[in-house]
Amino acid sequence: MEGNGKQDHRALLNQGEENELEVFGYHTQPLRRALCLVASVLTGGILPLVFYWRPEWRVRASCIPCSLQEADTVLLRTTDEFQRYMRKQVLCLDLSTLQFPISKKPEEPLVADRHSVINQAVMKPELKLRCIQVQKIRYVWDYLEKRFQKVGLLEDSNSCHDIHHTFGSGLNGDEQEIRRLVCGPNAIEVEIQPIWKLLVKQVLNPFYVFQAFTLTLWLSQGYIEYSVAIIILTIISIVLSVYDLRQQSVKLHNLVEDHNKVQVTIMVKDKGLQELESRLLVPGDILILPGKFSLPCDAVLIDGSCVVNEGMLTGESIPVTKTPLPQVEKNMPWKAHGAEDYRKHVLFCGTEVIQVKPPGHGPVRAVVLQTGYNTAKGDLVRSILYPRPLNFKLYSDAFKFMVFLACLGIVGFFYALGVYMYHEVPPRNTATMSLILLTVTVPPVLPAALTIGIVYAQKRLKKKKIFCISPQRINMCGQINLVCFDKTGTLTEDGLDLWGTVPTADNCFQKVHSFASGKALPWGPLCAAMASCHSLILLDGTIQGDPLDLKMFEGTAWKMEDCNADSCKFSVADSNTIIKPGPKASQSPVEAIVILRQFPFSSSLQRMSVIAQLAGNHHFHVYMKGAPEMVARFCRSETVPKTFPEELRNYTVQGFRVIALAHKALKMRKLSEVERLSREKVESELTFLGLLIMENRLKKETKPVLKELSEARIRTVMITGDNLQTAITVAKNSEMIPPGGQVIMVEASEPGEHIPASVTWQLAESHKIRPEKKDAYINIGNSSIPDGERGSGYHFAMSGKSYQVIFQHFNSLLPKILVNGTIFARMSPGQKSSLIEEFQKLNYYVGMCGDGANDCGALKMAHAGISLSEQEASVASPFTSKIANIECVPHLIREGRAALVSSFGVFKYLTMYGIIQFIGTSLLYWQLQLFGNYQYLMQDVAITLMVCLTMSSTHAYPKLAPYRPAGQLLSPPLLLSIFLNSCFTCIVQVCAFLYVKQQPWYCEVYKYSECFLANQSNFSTNASLERNWTGNATLIPGSILSFESTTLWPITTINCITVAFIFSKGKPFRKSIYTNYKFSFLLISALGLTIFIMFSDFEDIYRGMEFIPTITSWRVSILMAALVQFCVAFFVEDAILQNRELWLLIKKEFGFYSKSQYRCWQRKLAEDSTWPPVNRTDYSRDGKNGCYINKGYESPEQIPKEKLKLGGQNKEQHFWTRL
Repeated sequence: MEGNGKQDHRALLNQGEENELEVFGYHTQPLRRALCLVASVLTGGILPLVFYWRPEWRVRASCIPCSLQEADTVLLRTTDEFQRYMRKQVLCLDLSTLQFPISKKPEEPLVADRHSVINQAVMKPELKLRCIQVQKIRYVWDYLEKRFQKVGLLEDSNSCHDIHHTFGSGLNGDEQEIRRLVCGPNAIEVEIQPIWKLLVKQVLNPFYVFQAFTLTLWLSQGYIEYSVAIIILTIISIVLSVYDLRQQSVKLHNLVEDHNKVQVTIMVKDKGLQELESRLLVPGDILILPGKFSLPCDAVLIDGSCVVNEGMLTGESIPVTKTPLPQVEKNMPWKAHGAEDYRKHVLFCGTEVIQVKPPGHGPVRAVVLQTGYNTAKGDLVRSILYPRPLNFKLYSDAFKFMVFLACLGIVGFFYALGVYMYHEVPPRNTATMSLILLTVTVPPVLPAALTIGIVYAQKRLKKKKIFCISPQRINMCGQINLVCFDKTGTLTEDGLDLWGTVPTADNCFQKVHSFASGKALPWGPLCAAMASCHSLILLDGTIQGDPLDLKMFEGTAWKMEDCNADSCKFSVADSNTIIKPGPKASQSPVEAIVILRQFPFSSSLQRMSVIAQLAGNHHFHVYMKGAPEMVARFCRSETVPKTFPEELRNYTVQGFRVIALAHKALKMRKLSEVERLSREKVESELTFLGLLIMENRLKKETKPVLKELSEARIRTVMITGDNLQTAITVAKNSEMIPPGGQVIMVEASEPGEHIPASVTWQLAESHKIRPEKKDAYINIGNSSIPDGERGSGYHFAMSGKSYQVIFQHFNSLLPKILVNGTIFARMSPGQKSSLIEEFQKLNYYVGMCGDGANDCGALKMAHAGISLSEQEASVASPFTSKIANIECVPHLIREGRAALVSSFGVFKYLTMYGIIQFIGTSLLYWQLQLFGNYQYLMQDVAITLMVCLTMSSTHAYPKLAPYRPAGQLLSPPLLLSIFLNSCFTCIVQVCAFLYVKQQPWYCEVYKYSECFLANQSNFSTNASLERNWTGNATLIPGSILSFESTTLWPITTINCITVAFIFSKGKPFRKSIYTNYKFSFLLISALGLTIFIMFSDFEDIYRGMEFIPTITSWRVSILMAALVQFCVAFFVEDAILQNRELWLLIKKEFGFYSKSQYRCWQRKLAEDSTWPPVNRTDYSRDGKNGCYINKGYESPEQIPKEKLKLGGQNKEQHFWTRL
């Protein structure tokens, strides 16, 4: 029972999805709650503050664990490495409040949908259900499954038959009311956060609470100037943060506000059409699509077709045709009714319907699938409101450093406590001085300083037309060592040029028709296919659609018209499109072609087809176009020329884009019969028509950029949906595969009935066939790699199908292939995401550059996704370049490296600044003293604050270095740098502290302050100093004036200036320090001011700074000591710690090697004489049939949880939130 109770206490929310959460049940106990209230009052509000930071402590303190079914409070914990907690109240909804009678009999369902969770969530006869609201999504308690489940959507278990018959006639009024109460409104409401709430959230940040404690302490002890300066800076910082957050909140609110105000028409069962506000829609409603329309929900099309603009989701404003969900009798879930991509039937929230095509017997209808934040747009808004944390090594290391500095402060606290107690100083002063030393080690400007470098980098990127919606990823870009590129539109020109057609007749390829000749394409089935097999639409007199379709259609010289009374000679719906010969078209016996049905193109199917009718012809015709290998599969074998593989290879190896076309005549004559045909029946037994050859030129920027990345030792990989041979040729022409590089084609086959899965390795040889164009020709021969070239210079190339088989049956082989895999062709969107994930598992930092259309998943999965889009910020990726070429990639890496090095430099500086002050203050504490207010003020504001604001503004170095900057704060060079500089500081300060006591003119001012003040002119180098000069010490008499503080202050101040210079390294990742004019001027000014204060004998300066005049020779000695320290520190930092060759030699001598997975594999494979395999076939050992289900292609939320754990490299979070 106990074990069962524990199991009931815990469950998983969104199991297997990206946003998976653990949920624990708790019951509030009044006594515990009362005790917490009393403790909160007694601790002066400290306990509620701790509970605010740690919600799990609050729940455990005031509640007792119980089963989730009995819980009134739940504790939620993320299942990622951060394990963040949230507390939520369990709400109770009462259905008896509805204005109509509801059956209380358990056997009678509340809603008609037998799959609906609502039937299992309502308690009868009480008519109540329990729910929680987590990140804008409502979950109800399922009494049957014993877990919380989402509401606000139709269950995926519904079949096509269920959707058509259960919801086809609409919901009745009672069911609508029940669903409205349970699912909530169909609204994406973003509350504009009140300023006071944002202010409270900022102020309650642990760092600001610590800062408030520090400032209160300093103010109480008279450190007014510095405290006021910090308060002003903190207020400015908080105000700017609150303003920025408020602006974001307002922008997001305005973005989604109109979504909730759409008037829609729905069909209600037994009542007909009804108009209502879109916020009243519920899953299962029948939505009528009138024409141009902004979708307020996700819906699945069941009648008619329509054209939508999905630019909001993909960043690409190409019209997409949606087709109705077929009426299939199978019981399988509707998303899996066939191999077809289910998204072609789904209308997504936030997208625009730009054209509807009614079915003929009624309006275009769709069933509401998801509402509110469950929709595609809702999910997008949620991803902005609740961004996924990103764990970059820098931030976790920075957190550890903060802990170290805090521990150093605690050591100082106990040291001060011991010293002051030993000297029997009153307890109040002892506690105060101890707390002051505790606060010295953690610089208050640290968070702002670490962010400022990213802000500068973001501004520089913006000037280069690169926009960023995730600034924390800029630092990550500095670590990128592998970049994946899409081909079409990214490496090559987006627009294709028609080169020619290769028609077939009598099972043979005919003479090529060249478009360059200027002759019109002759009439025939091939011309009819090119004129009709596309998804183009006529919008306001302009033909719009996919660039490839547009170019193909233009090649026929035909024109497009809308069907109207004058031009339409067909008994079809007015929405059908008519294609007619243009004035430049070749003579045709056909007056027009009407497109009746479309089966749209999808990346997974690699084909599209249409059913059309020719004028004067009573038969219907099917035309198909797509990837040649795919189209040939649907054609009768006797119609496909025997030389098809050779002919195809002949063009693809020259870098041409090849499209195949096919045709068949349908025997049926009735339009109603055509409308009922399934895609499987339409796309079968076709006749192969020929090939359309299109030229896809490289962009002029591609080759130089790939060369630059190669010289910087950054791997480049091509991931494309195009043909493998074409991809290899483009890779060779762009020199992604360098001259002389060997290409090994990897082809894997699924297991058969008695044959296990196999993988074949073939070497592709290069020959030149068009020397004038310098294009590569690939010939698959029986060559082998020379022994001298084994282990280097080879590149694997494979198709998406082979990747799928290897992923499923040769998983242990996958890392070996990926380490040298360069070309991945015919990849579906889901396979692209999966491939990037596999690269990340090998510890690569992966960049992805694509056009944002079918690359959305990959762009989001990569550490740095760069979308080439006209829009300022594409939601598809963290980075968007308005200039549509790959020059943005090296720009981004350069700025990332500069920002990363700046962050490291600032962090090292602030750490050293804290340690320098800590050592100086600790030495003075030994004799119950400390630095004066203005002494601290000079170091804190005039130097450190200004350094932090300008140090990171150094621009990136224009040339990419052939290695990356260090990615970890806890690396030997950095730790040694801080340790050695701390040692130098400690040695110089301790020596100065002890040596000043040996001087003949020295006296213990702090013991005899009154005597000294009466006779201080004896120690002056300037006879004009008056006898009544006093300091402004406010703690203990004589606690500031001393020869020790006068000696240590210039040493510590000059040390702060010199470490800022030493840690501002320029080349190879940033420009030289002198190019940062503000920073250089600041350092020179600060150094000049410090030396001036040291050597001036002005009474006002000495009184203000609380110094004691000393002899000139002593001041020169101090300056020389600081200079020697600078020279030693600079030499050690520049010649030893930053000497990469020296570190590589040390690593080699002591046998230290990179622990990155890809490095380990490279070393293993270099020693393997049998690798790479050439001209052989390997078989899997399991011999089992298996199918790779690419869940990433369906929905990002459905990717299995274990796939998403990438070793902590793919989470975003500023380290301060770790507190």
